[in-house]
Amino acid sequence: MINERDAILAIYEQRKDQIVVTHMTPGRYWAEISQETLFDIPILGGMGKASSFGLGIALAREEKKIIVLDSDGALLMNLGTLATISEQSPTNFIHFVFQDGRYITTGGQPVPGGMNVDFSGVAGAMGYKETFHFDDLEVFRQDIKNILKLDGPVFITLVVEHMNEIPGLEASPMLNTQQAVNRTRDFFINN
Repeated sequence: MINERDAILAIYEQRKDQIVVTHMTPGRYWAEISQETLFDIPILGGMGKASSFGLGIALAREEKKIIVLDSDGALLMNLGTLATISEQSPTNFIHFVFQDGRYITTGGQPVPGGMNVDFSGVAGAMGYKETFHFDDLEVFRQDIKNILKLDGPVFITLVVEHMNEIPGLEASPMLNTQQAVNRTRDFFINN
């Protein structure tokens, strides 16, 4: 298993100017780490909707790579989004799911199917162009740079450790979805 924060750091270290749409627990770590908040959009109030939101941005801004950091419980709530993403086939779309088998934000209850769901297999069966599955941080670190260069849609499952608390959660200004959407929208309107 991979420490979730370490996985976030590995993605962040390879990030360039991609728009990053985050959800729930991965989003909280991203908010703690990210220093380039102009293109960070947290989706914390719409469980299961980060990938759909990311798809909309990918279709509207084909010149920008879109990275979605999703969680297993959230993705299960909107699993049909994988078929929609595949049908639209955005080449600029990279979708991560952090699989820990728990609903962290509501108290750590088990996700139905938990660790038995093969998210990468499902994404591949629905038509994602490339899929990957990682449970080893060093292997992931070796591959992430090349994965981010691939044409999408690309799907990556990261099997992560269950984390109970996330430092810095209350202090982060990035946890306001509306502010993030306005900031990114204003950038594109003015550029």
